[in-house]
Amino acid sequence: MFPKPAPQLATNTYAYETCPMVKPTGFREYDARWIFEKEINLMGVQALGLGLGTLLHDLGVKPVLVTGHDFRAYSASIKYALMTGLMAAGVKVHDIGLALSPMAYFAQFELDVPAVAMVTASHNDNGWTGVKMGAQRPVTFGPDEMERLKAIVLEGKFRYADGGSYRFVEDFPARYIADLVNRPKIARKLKVVAACGNGTAGAFAPKVLEKLGCEVIPLDAELDFTFPNYNPNPEDLKMLHAMADKVRETGADVGLGFDGDGDRCGVVDNRGEEIFADKIGVMLARDLSKLYPNATFVVDVKSTGLFATDPQLLQQGVKADYWKTGHSYIKRRVTDLKALAGFEKSGHFFFNAPVGRGYDDGILTAIHVIEMLDRNPGKSMAELYDALPKTWGSPTMSPHCDDEKKYGVVDKVVGHFKDMQEKGRSLTGQKIRDLVTVNGVRVTVDDGTWGLVRASSNKPELVVVVESPVSEARMREMFAAVDAILRENPEVGAYNQTI
Repeated sequence: MFPKPAPQLATNTYAYETCPMVKPTGFREYDARWIFEKEINLMGVQALGLGLGTLLHDLGVKPVLVTGHDFRAYSASIKYALMTGLMAAGVKVHDIGLALSPMAYFAQFELDVPAVAMVTASHNDNGWTGVKMGAQRPVTFGPDEMERLKAIVLEGKFRYADGGSYRFVEDFPARYIADLVNRPKIARKLKVVAACGNGTAGAFAPKVLEKLGCEVIPLDAELDFTFPNYNPNPEDLKMLHAMADKVRETGADVGLGFDGDGDRCGVVDNRGEEIFADKIGVMLARDLSKLYPNATFVVDVKSTGLFATDPQLLQQGVKADYWKTGHSYIKRRVTDLKALAGFEKSGHFFFNAPVGRGYDDGILTAIHVIEMLDRNPGKSMAELYDALPKTWGSPTMSPHCDDEKKYGVVDKVVGHFKDMQEKGRSLTGQKIRDLVTVNGVRVTVDDGTWGLVRASSNKPELVVVVESPVSEARMREMFAAVDAILRENPEVGAYNQTI
């Protein structure tokens, strides 16, 4: 029998090489993330694969799965350890090799395979690893499945089965690219910066955009798992600034940036101005709802309030559904509501039938951006952005808070705001108009200024976002008020960035 995992082991010891190590906090709300070698070892990854195979049997899902890995020094070895555990549980594994997460999701459809396990640390720094999993295309695991998987793995309740096998799918990227470019070429001559942060998307994104008729200027598209320039994360201001500099230098029409596993896209306009992804979502919603009136769009609680208040969206019959942050949450909500698309402030975009298959794909998002520009030949990206009602919004700010403590802190903050509302106490000098508590707390006052606090699902951090439709000063007042409440909890550390 495979040994029951230990929560912590010292490296360079006999125990480390003979026992699986799996830190319990690595099982997140909708995927798994660990610091490799410090929080999980290769035997621990084997245990994860054995546990995932066991869960597939328990769910009644046909034990056939597609897997791939992102471009990091250690990702391939982690994938092979994962596959060893999967095959021990009787799973037939289809390996598509080096891949983007959306390429693995596409493979579920293309290869007619029910389950997926993509080895990726996504946008996390080097040292991190993880697995994005699903057993019902196009959705991925949520909290229920992750809790069941966690219990199986940590308690060592594995189910062995015969019939496991391995098959490598040759040249699968060509099939993925062919699917993306199976659409009319753009008529407008567009010069596009494709920023990849030396991550996996560099092998695919520039090629796809060129095939669609764009003049592509690659930026840090050479694969280099040391990430020598910046972390491939289009929500990171360092990456956005690099994109902006290149757009201004080359006179490009737009800059498009992709994260480490290619499921997110960030945008810089032709002036070199960064546009937060939620505002890109509003622009895309405006464009798509002209083609598909009365559409429903799912948006995460970190996103701008414009989805519910923009006059053009209201005129086109758009319905906005604010939901929990997280790629699995939004993906499932889009599927359940049969929404046309879903948008996250982090840069995950989910295009559903007839404009996508419901999963998040950064390159498909880039295609929708250039097609929006193509349908507006007389307007630049900056002009389309300027046409939106003005709001002042912060980047996503992430003060440190240990995984073991962050949810308790958020519960206290939610309780604080509920108490304020019940007692009629003001916030930034105004009455609390609304509290949304589907994911942390989003508190809105009478003039529409709002602040959000939630626990990060990926890192030992909290997430803080503020926005005001009134002024930058009101946005800053809201941040100061929210931060003051957070600082009542000594567990909350410094911000990664602030306004």
